[in-house]
This record gives sequence, structure tokens and C-alpha cells, in this order.
Amino acid sequence: MTTPNTVAPNPGIWSRAAHQARRVWALSKPYYFSDEKWAARGLLAAIVALNLALVYMAVLFNDWNKLFYDSLQDKNQAVFWTQLGRFSYLAFAFIVIAVYKFYLTQLLEMRWRSWMTRTTLQRWLSHQAFYRMELSRVGGSDPALGGTPDNPDQRIAEDINQFTSLTLGLSMGLLNSVVTLASFVGILWGLSGGFAFSAGGSDYNIPGFMVWMALLYCAAGSWITQRIGRPQIPLNFAQQRVEADFRHHMIRVREYSESIALDGGEGVERAQLEGRFGAVLDNYLRLIKAQKNLVWFTSFFGQAAVVFPFVVAAPRFFSGAIQLGELMQISSAFGQVQGALSWFVDSYPSLATWRATTDRLTSFEASLAQMQAPNRPTPSHASAQKPNELRAQNLQVALPGGVALLAHTALLAHAGDRVLLQGPSGAGKSTLFRALAGIWPFASGEVARPAHAMFIPQRPYFPNGQLRDALAYPELPTRYSDVQLRRALEDALLPDLADQLDQWNTWGQKLSGGEQQRLALARVFLKQPQWVFADEATSALDAPTEATLYQRLVDLLAARGGGLVSIAHRPGVAAFHTKAWVLEPAASGTGARFEVVEKAL
Repeated sequence: MTTPNTVAPNPGIWSRAAHQARRVWALSKPYYFSDEKWAARGLLAAIVALNLALVYMAVLFNDWNKLFYDSLQDKNQAVFWTQLGRFSYLAFAFIVIAVYKFYLTQLLEMRWRSWMTRTTLQRWLSHQAFYRMELSRVGGSDPALGGTPDNPDQRIAEDINQFTSLTLGLSMGLLNSVVTLASFVGILWGLSGGFAFSAGGSDYNIPGFMVWMALLYCAAGSWITQRIGRPQIPLNFAQQRVEADFRHHMIRVREYSESIALDGGEGVERAQLEGRFGAVLDNYLRLIKAQKNLVWFTSFFGQAAVVFPFVVAAPRFFSGAIQLGELMQISSAFGQVQGALSWFVDSYPSLATWRATTDRLTSFEASLAQMQAPNRPTPSHASAQKPNELRAQNLQVALPGGVALLAHTALLAHAGDRVLLQGPSGAGKSTLFRALAGIWPFASGEVARPAHAMFIPQRPYFPNGQLRDALAYPELPTRYSDVQLRRALEDALLPDLADQLDQWNTWGQKLSGGEQQRLALARVFLKQPQWVFADEATSALDAPTEATLYQRLVDLLAARGGGLVSIAHRPGVAAFHTKAWVLEPAASGTGARFEVVEKAL
């Protein structure tokens, strides 16, 4: 941006303002055209009307100022008491309007935030966008570098709240300033009179002198404020990011508390947290220094504005041209015009936060939109020709960095097949599983998998709450009777938990690794799928327990007429499978690191 040589804002300011307005409209428009549009528009119209009413009240108070202070100067007791009575009902009306303006504004903010949060959560949790965004964090957290937005939890929980609050507050403040300016500029013009002076032997008169002085005063103040306060925008953006990083790491300490305690990692975690908190304090110190520079100017600007109209109008008062009431009316009108023109100066800290929040939400929305068109294999949950088989054709799987794991791979498993997926550690067995499940974004090709299938990940997820919720997840536990829930736990060799269905706990932390794996298998026994895809589902179990549970799993799938695909390294597990898909180094020229070779067991 080039440095302006006048007090008028340069085109760069207007360009940035227009860009910000387009982004704010893109974020705001969906709500005001949603299924809640009439309630939203009605509340917004009511808030606008109340803001206009407050401006009208300010005009009435300005008129009251003249009459009241003239009565003091004239020692007119009758007018004095009349104006005090008038003030009482003006004040009452002002209070009622202010209260309902506050209430309806907060109500609209709440409804808007609620709608945006629900909509954003729905998009974030659709098409595995939450999972794909984490995988896509190749370029870091800056979307300009090819990465995805950081800390989506903060953007949904905090940024949406700030956006709705600041958008309503700033837009209503701007409307109030514009209407106030339109209402009082004529009053101030009529009250201020002309400014006569001589220069070069000629006489000049500037009509509405106070209006021109207010314009010059506020234009200079706005330009200086923009120059001083501009560094706050990137600092506000960075502050939101480092605060979220600090909170996120504390959450991870909670999630992995047992592992950290067993490793004796408290010192490392403390150092990590102190480092992140140091980044919070370091950026915050830079931010408050930038704010301090702005407060220096805005404080001077505000204090000077108090006496400025008296200084300019004093000669007319002492000459007897105007009375005390008119002087006070001029001061009030000048204050209203100056306040309206100073909206940018007074609102700059909020504008800086609003700009940073809008930037974060815009990048998050862009990332969500990108996730709506995933480049991944689309599994067919019920093939018309052969609904009870797993088939992959021309399957190509890569790592997030672009390294190809598999190229032009074909896989086929029929009902009754029990396939063991083998290969060296790090070969991509779990990645192939994710591609077969249809959630791996760095894969292409055609995948059709059976309709009634369950995947058991290496780290099963258990929601905090009642045990019945963790067992039935992601279904509601009301779908199953207590008898079914207890039988599933007993089949998974967890009889001690059968009487704890209504107990609330953090099951992912309370249960040992082996118990968590057995609880994941209890889900399978509860839901009775035809096919199961198990990724190291029994790695934390002893060999006899593993053999018992695998036999029960095989019996279940045989009775259901389905099949099994497992990843496992223990030799004993191979006995429960009929064939193996082995990941072996691919021949040169294929462009991939591995190929799948089928072998009988």
C-alpha cells in the first residue's frame, strides 16, 4: 500500500474494505436465506428500528439541552421544572429502547451462532471431512501454503461466536453512526454559523464551520488510526492460533495421561506446554504493545474532542451571539457528529479482531468446501450383481506426501473367505484398509464392499458416558436389550463389565489396552455383521484369549455367510484364515513401492 499524502483514505483501504465486505456477506448470507430466514430477518429489522429509535432519542435530547440550559441561564424556574419532567419520560423511553435493543441483539446473535454451529458441524462431520482435514495438513496450518486450517474445534466453538457478535455489533454501530451523522449534521450546520476571516485584502466566510472542522478532525484521526493500528490484524490472527495450540496440547495430555505417566513424560510435556504458553505470551505482548500505541492516540483524540467545540464556539458565546443553551446544543451536536465520524477510530480494535476472525472462518469454509468433492474410491455398500463380496479394481493408493504405495491393484474376496493381510511394518497395510473402507483421500479406483460390514481400527473409539453407549456406538443403545448387551460382553470375555451398563466413565482411559480391544470385539458380537475388517484387533491380548475370540469371530461370520479380512503379525492368527494378501516390493517400472500377492494358507 502506498503512503497517502492527504488525509483522505487511499484506494487500498477501500479495496480491503470491499474485500472484507464480500467475505462477510459470503459467511452471513446462508443464514439469512436459510429455513430460519424470516425469524432472522424479523429480528434484524427490529434491531435496525430500535437503533434508529435511539438516534431519534438523541435528537430529542439535543433539543432538550438548549431549552434546559437556557432556563438555567435565564433563571426560569417554570421552564426548568417542565424540562426536568420532559427529561423523565425521554429517559424512560430511552431505557426501554436500549434494553430491548440489547435483548433482541443478543437473541439474534444466539440464533445465528446456533445455526452456523449446527451447519458447520454437519459439514465438518460429513464425508469424513474432519478426518481428511487432519490428513491434509501437509503444508502446515496455513492454507496459503497448501495446508488445511488449524484447530477446527476453535473455529467452530469460538470464531463463529466472535463472528456473529462482532458482525452484528459493528454493522449496527456503523448504521447508527451513518444515521446519527445524517440527523445531526444539519443541526450542527445551522447552529455553528459561519466563520469570517480576511486574507489578502478580501473577506471570506465559511458556512457551517463546525461541520467542516468535525470532518477534518475525524478524517485525520481515521487515517492516523489506520496507520497505527494496522499491525493488530495479523497479531490478532496469530493470537487465536497460539491460544488454540496451547489448549489443544493440554487436551492431548488428558487423552494420553496414562501413557505419559508410564513413560515419565511429565517433564517433556511441561516443557512443551510452557513453550506453547510462551508463544501465547510472546504474541500477546506484541499485541498489547500495538494496542498501547493505538490507545495513546485514541485517548488523545477522544479527550481533545471534549473541549474542541467549546474552543471553536467560545468567541460567539462571549460576544453574546449565542446563549449557554445554544452553546451546549452545539457541543452536543458536535459530539454526535464527531462520534459518528469517529466510528472507525473507536471501533478499530474490534475491527482488527473481526478481520482476523473472518480470515480464519473463510479459510475454514474454503477447506470444508474442498472436502465436499473428495478424490477417493467410492465404496458400493450393496453391489447389484454380487452383494456379498469384496472387490477392488484399478486401486491406486498413495501416502499424503504423494509417494505411491500401490498401483493398478485388483483384489477379490468371496463370502466364506478369510483373508490375512501381511507385509513388513510400514508397508501400508492399515492404509490399504482405509482405502477399502472408502475414507482414504489419497486413493483412486473402484471399490465395492459388502453391505453388512464392520471395521475394527487399531485404536477403537469409546465415547465418554454410560458403558451401554460405548458398546452400541455409533448406534443408540436403545436398539438392543440389556440381555443382548450383556451377552456381547460375555462373548468378548468381559463378564465383569456386564453389570456396569449404566455406569458413566471415560472408558478409553479406564480400560486397559486388552480390555478396549475386547470391548471393540463385543460390538461385533452385538451387531452380528456379515463381514469384519480387523486391523490388529487382538494385538494386546494373550495367545489363548486371542485364539478364543478369533474362533468365536470366525464362527459368527460363518453363521452369517460372510467373510473376514485381518491385519495381524502373530503366527497363531494365520490358522483362522484361508488365504493371505501379502504386500511385497513391487517390480521396477510400476511406479509403486508395493504390490499385493495372493497366497494360500
